[in-house]
Amino acid sequence: MLEFINEFFTDSLFIPHGHCYLWKPGLVWLNILSDSLIALAYYSIPISLMYFVHKRKDLPFKGIMLLFGAFIVSCGTTHLMEIWTLWHPTYWLSGSLKAITALISVYTASVLVPIIPQALALPSPTQLEASNAELKAALQNLENTQSQLIQTEKLSSMGQLVSGIAYEINNPINFIYGNIHFAKEYVENLLVLLALYKEHYPHPPSTIQAYIQEVDINFLQEDLEKILSSIKIGAGRIRELILSLRKFSRLDEAEIKKVDIHQSIDSTLLLLQNRLKKQERYPEIEIVKEYGNLPKISCYPKQLNQVFMNILTNAVDALEESLVNQENIKESSSIGLTKPKIYIHTEILNNEQVRVRIANNGYGMVEEVRQKVFDPFFTTKPITSGTGLGLSISRQIIDKHGGQIECISSPLKGTEFIIRLPIQITFCKINILQTLP
Repeated sequence: MLEFINEFFTDSLFIPHGHCYLWKPGLVWLNILSDSLIALAYYSIPISLMYFVHKRKDLPFKGIMLLFGAFIVSCGTTHLMEIWTLWHPTYWLSGSLKAITALISVYTASVLVPIIPQALALPSPTQLEASNAELKAALQNLENTQSQLIQTEKLSSMGQLVSGIAYEINNPINFIYGNIHFAKEYVENLLVLLALYKEHYPHPPSTIQAYIQEVDINFLQEDLEKILSSIKIGAGRIRELILSLRKFSRLDEAEIKKVDIHQSIDSTLLLLQNRLKKQERYPEIEIVKEYGNLPKISCYPKQLNQVFMNILTNAVDALEESLVNQENIKESSSIGLTKPKIYIHTEILNNEQVRVRIANNGYGMVEEVRQKVFDPFFTTKPITSGTGLGLSISRQIIDKHGGQIECISSPLKGTEFIIRLPIQITFCKINILQTLP
C-alpha cells in the first residue's frame, strides 16, 4: 500500500511531458498559456453559477447547477495538471483526477437526461412576456369593469333617488293641478257676485269704499286671473318635469320593453333644459329636431336613456367650451359659435334598424381625440368635471343591444354621434343584455 502511494505521487518513474515537446520554448509556453486560461475560465464559471443560485432562491433544478459547477471545476483542475506534468511526471495523480472528472461528468449527464423534459415544459421568455401582457390586459379590464360598475351603481342610486322624489312630489302637485280648475271657477263666480253687488249697490258704506280703494279692487280683479293662470302653467311644468324624471329613471322597467325613442330623447332634453336656456355666459342652445316616423323598438329604456343623456350632456359641454374659447378661434364665424345648435335626426333603415344622429356645431375634435372618445377613463375635461366613462359605457350599452355607435368629428366642423339600433332584439342578445349591471 505504501509502495502504491509512493508511486502515485513520485515523479521519478516517468519522463516529464515536456520531453514530448522537445522542450521547445514556443510550444511549451503555448500549452502553458492555453491550459492556464482554460483553467481560469473553468474556475470563474462555477463562481458565477454559485452566485446566481444564491441570489435566485426560486430557481428550479439547483442540484444540476451545482453538478455543472463541480464538473467544470474538475475539468479546470485537469488542465492545471497538464501544466504540472510538463516538469513533474505524476501521471497516476493526473489520471486519477481525470477519472474523478469522468465520474462527475457521467453522473451529471445521467441526472440531466430526465430533467430535459421538465426544462422544456418551462415557459419560454416569449411565452412569459405574452402571459404577462395578458395578465396586464385582464387587470386593466377588471379595473375598467370595476369603475363601470361603480359608475352604474351611482347612476342606479341616483335613479332610485330621482324616482322616489318624483313619486313623492307627484301626488301633491296633481292635487294642486287638479284643483286649479275648480279654484279658477270659484274665483270667477265670486268676481261675478262682486260685480252684481257693485251693480245693485253702487254706493256702499264709507268703510267698504275705503277698503275697496285700499286693496285696489280693479287691479285685484285683473291680476287674480293672471295669477291663477300662472299657477296652472307652473304646476303643469312641474308635472311635465316629474313625468320626465320618472321616464328617465324607469326603475319600473327592468325588462325589455317597446319604447318610443322620441319620447326618451324629449325626456332627456327636458331634464337638460336648464343648461340649454340662455345663461349669463352663454346664449341659448337651439335644439333642431328632425324626427322620422319610427316604430317603437325593443330595448332596456333605462340604459338607452343613459346613452342619450351622456351624448347630449357631452354636446352641451362641447358647445360651452367652444363658446368660452371663441375669442381665440379666428374662424369662429365659420362654425357659427355665436348661435350654438344641437341637431337630432332620426330615421328608419331597411325596416330592421333605426338611426339616431346627434350633432353639434361646436369646434369639433382633432383626430387623436376622436379615436379615443370611447376609451375608458379618457376625457378632455378637468378631473372634477368627468370620469371619462360616459361614452365608454354608452358604447357598451349600444353594443349589447346589437347596435353600433360611431363618432364623426374634425376641427371647425362640429361633432356628430351616429347610433344604429335594431328594432327587435334577438333572443341571444337579450341573454347578453341581462348580464349588464
